[in-house]
Amino acid sequence: MTEQPQVKGTVLIVDDDDAIRSGLYWALTSEYRVLQASSREEACDLVDEQNIDVVVTDLHLPPRVDDIAEGLALIEAARAQDPPLQVVVITGSDARRASLEAVRRGAYGFFEKPLDPDEVLHIVDQAARLRKLEIENRRLRNQLGRAPGFSNLSGTSQALENVLKQARSVATTTATVLVTGENGTGKEMLARAIHAESARSSGPFVAVSCAALPETLIESELFGHEKGAFTNATQSRKGRFELADGGTLFLDEIGELSQTIQVKLLRVLQERAFERVGGTKTLTVDIRLIAASNRDLEKEVEESRFRQDLFYRLNVVPLALPPLRERQDDIPLLAAHFAEKAANKHDRPTPQIDPILLEVLQDYEWPGNVRELENLIERLVVLERSPTLGLEFVPEKMLRSVPPVDGSIDESSLEGAVVALKRRMIVNALNAENGNKVATAKRLGISRSYLHRLINEFDL
Repeated sequence: MTEQPQVKGTVLIVDDDDAIRSGLYWALTSEYRVLQASSREEACDLVDEQNIDVVVTDLHLPPRVDDIAEGLALIEAARAQDPPLQVVVITGSDARRASLEAVRRGAYGFFEKPLDPDEVLHIVDQAARLRKLEIENRRLRNQLGRAPGFSNLSGTSQALENVLKQARSVATTTATVLVTGENGTGKEMLARAIHAESARSSGPFVAVSCAALPETLIESELFGHEKGAFTNATQSRKGRFELADGGTLFLDEIGELSQTIQVKLLRVLQERAFERVGGTKTLTVDIRLIAASNRDLEKEVEESRFRQDLFYRLNVVPLALPPLRERQDDIPLLAAHFAEKAANKHDRPTPQIDPILLEVLQDYEWPGNVRELENLIERLVVLERSPTLGLEFVPEKMLRSVPPVDGSIDESSLEGAVVALKRRMIVNALNAENGNKVATAKRLGISRSYLHRLINEFDL
């Protein structure tokens, strides 16, 4: 049995002349799946029902075959139904002006009667190729425009994975989320990921730092104000709740809100309704709220600094992001990710990371968490001129955190700290590989000759 050739796509021929349709059919059927229609209405129905790549149409279609209105209407309707769809127009030799008008209305091109099968196939091939390119461009633009979701939260530690598992589950719902964690752990990034993976991803994501807004302005920022509501209110303004309508509102550092604002926020969460400052009209919004705090809000409730009823309204799904010091296994992966990101940002080649540097990073406490790590790696990428990130530009406070190998090496200087780290790395690697020097060199990412030199140097 002979294998059927794979078709390039689907072409719709639109003409009320049976002979023209038949000629086009035989010119294209060896390369394409071919559909036929004799009127604009029939053609539009097929465009709606079928996945069509190219429409080949006469401009003179019934019921108004005496002018080109039906053909032009088909071009506009078909392109409106499926924007990447390409339309090729059939015209007589005396109707070039009409063909140019068709191109202005969105047609890809035209060819004249009498039909040349090779010319028809060539033009249809070009149009079909353009459709594929437009579809691919749209797909890429959608990917670039879409938030990356949970893929941007790097890590394999159990502590992080537990949080992400819960976050993925809650993302598909409309439940209110309370994200807690130290500064720099990625609370806003997690909120954005939840939004990106939700049914509201096409809506706005509006972030508000409650700690950054002065007490006198926060009510106006959240709920908006009417013209003349206060001095300098020269025009009405929407608040963040209105701007987030249909999407997600992220209130960062919510523990900084005053008791007065907490009361008003509680009402909005209960009723999804509020009034602008200085206004009397009640507004309603459809939002998903995600709040975050670096404070222990339960303790704040106990000490009467945060309203208990608001806390329970926010704490529907609590997500606690672990600090980086509890995710040491994630540091190599994060460091590599940030190195690649910084290299792309500053137009540098992506560097390797010295194993000794990784050990320093994993021994450090990271009070600034993931944000501090990202800033450090970007600094190293910018300053380092070799293809490997090492210890040269690492802050001294990080090197001091490394425990000494033994009492024989003075680690008070950078050079001493480097020597101590190298010696300990070699000892640990030799032990892990049961003294096998070939495997140890491979484990450390260095040559065997360099390993032998270091073993002699450190008198191991």
